[in-house]
Amino acid sequence: MRKTLYLKFVIAYLIFAVFGFIVVATFMQEMTLEQLQKDKAEELYRAATMLAEEDAAALYSNNISIVSLKEEIDDMSSMLDSTIWIINPSGLIVISSAQPVNIYNPITIEGFDPTALAGSFYTVGDFHGVFSSKQLSVAAPITSGYSVKGYVIFHYDLALLQNNVNSFLNIDYLMLVILFLLSLIILIFFTEMVYLPLRKITVATEQYASGNLHYEFQVESEDEIGYLAASLSYMAKELARGEDNQKHIVANVSHDFRSPLTSIKGYLEAMQDGTIPAELYPKYVNTVLNETDRLIKLTNSLLTLNNLNTQGMILEKSDFDINEIIRQTISTFEGSCRNKKIAIELTLTGEILLVNADMSRIQQVLYNLIDNAIKFSHRNSVIKVETTERHHKIFVSVKDSGIGIPKDSINMVWDRFYKTDISRGKDKKGTGLGLSITREIIRAHAENINVISTEGVGTEFIFTLPISNHMADETEEEE
Repeated sequence: MRKTLYLKFVIAYLIFAVFGFIVVATFMQEMTLEQLQKDKAEELYRAATMLAEEDAAALYSNNISIVSLKEEIDDMSSMLDSTIWIINPSGLIVISSAQPVNIYNPITIEGFDPTALAGSFYTVGDFHGVFSSKQLSVAAPITSGYSVKGYVIFHYDLALLQNNVNSFLNIDYLMLVILFLLSLIILIFFTEMVYLPLRKITVATEQYASGNLHYEFQVESEDEIGYLAASLSYMAKELARGEDNQKHIVANVSHDFRSPLTSIKGYLEAMQDGTIPAELYPKYVNTVLNETDRLIKLTNSLLTLNNLNTQGMILEKSDFDINEIIRQTISTFEGSCRNKKIAIELTLTGEILLVNADMSRIQQVLYNLIDNAIKFSHRNSVIKVETTERHHKIFVSVKDSGIGIPKDSINMVWDRFYKTDISRGKDKKGTGLGLSITREIIRAHAENINVISTEGVGTEFIFTLPISNHMADETEEEE
């Protein structure tokens, strides 16, 4: 059976409770008894000393009678719950609060040794076998004329002291119980704030480990446990999204490969079985070649995007004229623009506008953006390409007046293979990877690219590039 953290905590709590009672029952009892015994001995010693110095000394000076002293001793004995003796150095009990005065048949303590009392002002025991129970005995000497005439001895039954000890222990036990009950607050706090959230996290990790990445849970906490739960939930959502994207990619790749392959196979089979006559071979061979080019383009795009994501992008940065690269890229679309009667309007800042970037990668970005602009523009329309300099950054804008992007699709245009419903009919040769590659290239330069679009009006893509240090220095000198 697996021991949970909560079970361990409860066991530790119970062990702490048991040891707490053991400590109170043993060490606390002994310490309390010892302290009460010492306090009682000091109290009795003060009373014995006072009695020995005053009334008992007066007895040996014949200033007080035995009867009067006996009455006073009896009163003090009742008040202090003690047995009081006046005893001679030889062990003869002159007066005892426990017995009437008997001068004809006195009691003598056998083995009484006054020197045994010199080491401490009190002793514990049966006092030479006189008592059947343990007594706390305190002795004070009676002096007269610079000699010891006798002793005042107080005997206090330790059974009475034990009752006081038990009373104090009962208070200790009660306080201990109250302490443990209050400490249950810690257990409850641990349960609510630590164990239950950890249990939710544990169940969630088990679900994620079994493949259920869509399992949802929530921990209402702003501490480290809440942060852990939020991080775990976010990780699962990202993994789930990655898995969904992977399935989506596989489905799109399968579809995009299947369509041209089906077309190629159909034409070749038709040519083989004679359905297509020999005089039409050049036409359909050209169609097959176009489909083959489409497959090559899709494969190259997939390899490019995969390399960007797995190995990172190695940039070969240099200073180059972005205006010139724009002109060169636009020149490659001269035929496409002529076929659709599209004009490209350039608004470029300065004769030369130097940026510091990877020239071939930026040319690829421009090619993808201009190709998209031409593809989704209406006939007899204008595409505007503009460069501006602001805050030591170069802003490049490619704006068309075509079909535009629906509002709910703008944030998804960067996803791989994504095509809006209204673009599917116009983008028959597109792979859906161009904008994904474009964004990865711009991100590799630590720059930004944004899209602004209105459906039926047009679309504008704007990206930034770092200005070259040479251009930046010239700008600062002019300012």
